[in-house]
Amino acid sequence: MIRTVDVRVDYDDVTAVKGLSFEVGAGEVFGLIGPNGSGKTSTIKVLATLLEPTYGEVYVGGHDTATHAADARAILGYMPDLAPVHDDLTCFEFLDQFAGAYGLPRTDRRRRVDEALDLVQLSAKRKAMAGTLSRGMTQRLVLAKTLLHRPAVMLLDEPASGLDPIARIELRDLLRRLADEGATILVSSHILTELSGFCTSVGIMEKGVMTHCGRIEALSAALEDHRQIVIELLEPADTYVNDFAELEHVSGTDAHGNIVTLRFTGQNGDAAALLKTLVEKGLPVCGFYERKRGIEDLMLKSGAREVS
Repeated sequence: MIRTVDVRVDYDDVTAVKGLSFEVGAGEVFGLIGPNGSGKTSTIKVLATLLEPTYGEVYVGGHDTATHAADARAILGYMPDLAPVHDDLTCFEFLDQFAGAYGLPRTDRRRRVDEALDLVQLSAKRKAMAGTLSRGMTQRLVLAKTLLHRPAVMLLDEPASGLDPIARIELRDLLRRLADEGATILVSSHILTELSGFCTSVGIMEKGVMTHCGRIEALSAALEDHRQIVIELLEPADTYVNDFAELEHVSGTDAHGNIVTLRFTGQNGDAAALLKTLVEKGLPVCGFYERKRGIEDLMLKSGAREVS
C-alpha cells in the first residue's frame, strides 16, 4: 500500500531524506522512528503528496504520486503534528467542512461526522467550539477529521502528542482495530512507548537515512545474536548460577534476587528442553519466559542518535 524507491528530499543545501526505499503492506501498522530532525516528517509529507521529492518514486495504494496524486489523496488520511483547527467553528462544523472537502455526499455527512466523533470519544463535544478544546481533545478532533472518509492508508505524525495516558491507550486500541479491518497505518513518533505493543513493523531513521526496516521480530534477530530467557526461582538465584552456566545454548547468566536472566542461543525446541532439564535437576522454578525485545531495544541496538 505504501512504496518508495530511492527518494531524496533537499531543502536548499540540507538533505533531509536520502536513498529512502521501503514498503508497507495492507493491514500493517508501521512505526517510523528516530530522533527529532531525522527526516520523519519530511518522509510523511512526501507520502501525503504535500512535498515533492527532489527525486525518487512514491506509490500509495498503487498510485504513482507524481502522475496520479489525486487518486492517492482519495485513499489517504493525513494527520500532521499539532494541526490547527478553526476557532470559530463547532466540532461538528469543523468536521462537516472536511467531509465536504473529501467529497462525501451531503446525505452521508452527518452520519459520518457523528461516527468519527464517536470513534475518538468526542460526541459530547459535538456543539463545542473547536477553539475551546484542550490540546489532547484537539488532537482527537484532528484524528476524527482524518477518519471521516475511511481512508485505506493513514499517515499519522506524532498522533499521541498532548494525549493523557488513558487517551493514548484508547488511540492504540483504535489503530489496532482499524488495521485489523484492513487499513494501512504509518505512525511517526520519537516517543517509543507510544508505539510499543501495536506496531507490526518499524523503520529507523537517522540523518535522513532509513538504517533499519522490517518486521520487529526479524530486526530483533538481526540486531542481536541471542535471546533472553528469564527464570524465576523460589530461592535466591545465586545458589544455582553454576547449574545454569553448564546448560546447552546458554552463553551467559545474570542473577538478581530470585531471578536469573540467560543469554540463550537456542530455538524454541531448545527452550522447551531447557525447562525440562531444570525441572529434572530439581531447581525450584516458578516462572519461565522469554523477554521479548521492544521498539526501545531496537532503537538502542541500532544506535540511531544523529539528525540530518
